Amino acid sequence: MAADSRVIAVDVGGTSIKAALVDRDLTAVHAVREPTRRVGGVADVDQIAELITALADTQPVAGVGVAVPGIVDDGTGIVRAAVNLGWTDVPLRDLLAARTGLPLLVHHDVRTGGLAEFTVGAAAGADNALFVAIGTGIAAAVRVDGHLLGAGGYAGEIGHVVVDPDGTLCTCGTRGCLETLAAAPAVARRYRERSGRSIVDAAEVVGLVADGDPAAVTVWDDAVGALATALTAAVTLLGPEIVVLGGGLAEAGEILVSPVREQLAKRLTFQRRPVVVRAELGQDAGRAGAALLGWRAASG
Repeated sequence: MAADSRVIAVDVGGTSIKAALVDRDLTAVHAVREPTRRVGGVADVDQIAELITALADTQPVAGVGVAVPGIVDDGTGIVRAAVNLGWTDVPLRDLLAARTGLPLLVHHDVRTGGLAEFTVGAAAGADNALFVAIGTGIAAAVRVDGHLLGAGGYAGEIGHVVVDPDGTLCTCGTRGCLETLAAAPAVARRYRERSGRSIVDAAEVVGLVADGDPAAVTVWDDAVGALATALTAAVTLLGPEIVVLGGGLAEAGEILVSPVREQLAKRLTFQRRPVVVRAELGQDAGRAGAALLGWRAASG
């Protein structure tokens, strides 16, 4: 295998930055992870450039793909807003390309994961697909007639579709967003409020749901109902053939996917009825998608 048949895939997060050398078959041959370095509370772009350069110094690479959270303009590589990183209007693609000298693309992290699921994962071959990442937040990647929608970075914010107008205040400033009922922190918080018990995360709630704990079942049913409501709107507007549920909460498997599938089916009438499945790539989706971006960058 020629050395330049590898790319660098980078996944930037508020807590850590992961980078890997990736083969054409999307296998990571070397991976590194570092805590996100901050200067005055702002994530340091130089750290990303240093990680890329360190990997590129081990062997020639064809290109680089970088996945970033927030509002990211995939076309220009400008991070319009990334609260967890402290960034506003950061021209990340141009900064990193100038500092590394490598062909490079910067895209939104969920759209990057969606690219992987649409290309080699659960929705491979579907021209119309929706990938929903349910974790600390909730966001979507949308493929319509073979095209991944970006809208200058603003497409896919399904987590801020209002599902309960009189509900809890969301961090975005609106009441009753999907994230206030179905994001992982909301599931854990709502269980603590309802039960009075101390738990760490949503994974514990999933276990309690499986055991038939009444408070857990109620909280889970609320999350499933909220997801079905938001997905009904998305299916009506976008007409996907397949809905792929990913992110940390989707690790629950059929305990999430099956009731969401059933609730969505009950709400649809004239709309296309999409298949609802769990993501195939799991925690590897971001890396695989960033690697695909690397190959795109290499091809110009």
